Amino acid sequence: MSVVLKDASADAQPAGEARGIRKSFALLVGRRSPHRAPGNGGMVERHRFGNLIPHLILLLGVAVVAFPVYLAFVASTHETALIANGNMPPVPGPHFLETYYKTIFEGTTRSTREPVGTMLFNSLIMALGIALGKIAISILSAYAIVYFQFRFRMTAFWIIFITLMLPVEVRIYPTYKVAADLALLDSYWGLTLPLVASATATLLFRQFFMTVPDELVEASRIDGAGPFRFFKDTLLPLSRTNMAALFVILFIYGWNQYLWPLLITTRDDMQTIVIGIRKMIVTSDALTEWPIVMATAVLAMLPPVLVVILMQRLFVRGLVETEK
Repeated sequence: MSVVLKDASADAQPAGEARGIRKSFALLVGRRSPHRAPGNGGMVERHRFGNLIPHLILLLGVAVVAFPVYLAFVASTHETALIANGNMPPVPGPHFLETYYKTIFEGTTRSTREPVGTMLFNSLIMALGIALGKIAISILSAYAIVYFQFRFRMTAFWIIFITLMLPVEVRIYPTYKVAADLALLDSYWGLTLPLVASATATLLFRQFFMTVPDELVEASRIDGAGPFRFFKDTLLPLSRTNMAALFVILFIYGWNQYLWPLLITTRDDMQTIVIGIRKMIVTSDALTEWPIVMATAVLAMLPPVLVVILMQRLFVRGLVETEK
């Protein structure tokens, strides 16, 4: 009997300790925190002014970025004399439709002699060609480096990687010489082909392909899929967000190009929007058609902004996703 009682007391001691621990934990959890409201079921109380300072800082940053754009839009709706004299009012003027129609379909009368619509089209072709070309070449290069075994495979990768130290500004003369010898001046091929190769995109695709599980490769082999089918049916769908993020970055990169289009184009009908804005601004303020210049600047901002807005979700996912 004593043995039974001894065992029972031994079992009761841990049970009592467990009840004590649970009681202490309940008291600890039930204790009211200074950040909890008494009647809201334990939800964190919303502070009325808790987010005021972050929102003020955010609004200040938006104002600093958006105010020059607003001034450019306002200036595009007023007359040239009003802008040149420094008496431009802070509200839009009555020449909105007139100025933008003349800008898109007629252009300036002194400097560019080409409508801005043609410049926008040239910039669009250049930006799309650079973005799509870089993505296509880079994803194929990374696929070959990761999934194919051949001699000097890593040597080829490091040669591609070293080209990061050779931007177009460094190799501008030999690149121009090759483009001139191939009759690529004043052509869309000349605007896009010399800027298509991208070591950065190749590196990003290579790093992503190295995270793809080997089970997918084995499953594709069991399914009888060849290299091209594995690339098309497996890797391309997995790389969709990465391609979207790269497309946004590379489109803006191609749209903002200045030095290469300045050298490769000599005709007015082949110049891009960035070159057109530069040519519109002449030395004398009296000869500069400021409403058309400002309208061109506003129009030049629209395509990159639309690309970012339309592809924002895929762009953010492509930047933050690390596992597929």
